[in-house]
Amino acid sequence: MTKLSVNINKIATLRNSRGGDVPNVIQFAKDVQRFGAEGVTIHPRPDERHIRYQDAYDLKPVVHTEYNIEGNPITKFMDMVLEIKPTQVTLVPDGINALTSNAGWDAIKNKDFLTEVISEFKRNNIRTSIFVDPDTKQIEGAKLTGTDRIELYTEGFAHQYSLGNNEAIKPYATCAELANKIGLGVNAGHDLSLENIKFFKDNIPGLLEVSIGHALISESLYLGIENVVNMYLNKLK
Repeated sequence: MTKLSVNINKIATLRNSRGGDVPNVIQFAKDVQRFGAEGVTIHPRPDERHIRYQDAYDLKPVVHTEYNIEGNPITKFMDMVLEIKPTQVTLVPDGINALTSNAGWDAIKNKDFLTEVISEFKRNNIRTSIFVDPDTKQIEGAKLTGTDRIELYTEGFAHQYSLGNNEAIKPYATCAELANKIGLGVNAGHDLSLENIKFFKDNIPGLLEVSIGHALISESLYLGIENVVNMYLNKLK
């Protein structure tokens, strides 16, 4: 079964909009795990517009499933991850002013940088994953960095699937097959939803984990968080 990691950034965004502590991100992390989620994902950005760096520390003692911290490996981010030692760190090349993650790494061009960063995390027994586009050359490049896993950037698939183009899954399946062959674990995330998650999972061999935030939280406004978490779990079986 593919693991479901719930990205709770949107909960922090809602909290920050009023300046208080409602909704409480720590309680929400506890709850989604109680409802069955197998991981919690956060993506702190330098401007702390949603998850704050302090949240990352506060979540450490309450995440008893898999704790996944995403982000661009600037010095502040690296220092935080090395101190917290989450289950997994997912490296994302997002710019400081990016609204959301919008591209994977060029693992070939950034090989030396990624290799150095990943080596530091792995020396501290933190599983590493890098965000990549569905391009076989990038999968091969990712392998050379020493990463444990890749996370396939799925926005392109999600958009095309919503238009009825099921063929959009093919490059993702091809990349997953290659990753499996060369010993890389496969994660995925970005714009996956209740509408497309089962089709994606059924066509991606060896899919270990999906990280879902925006869609899951949005769907929960109508259907309830406990119900939605379990709907995802059923589709991922």
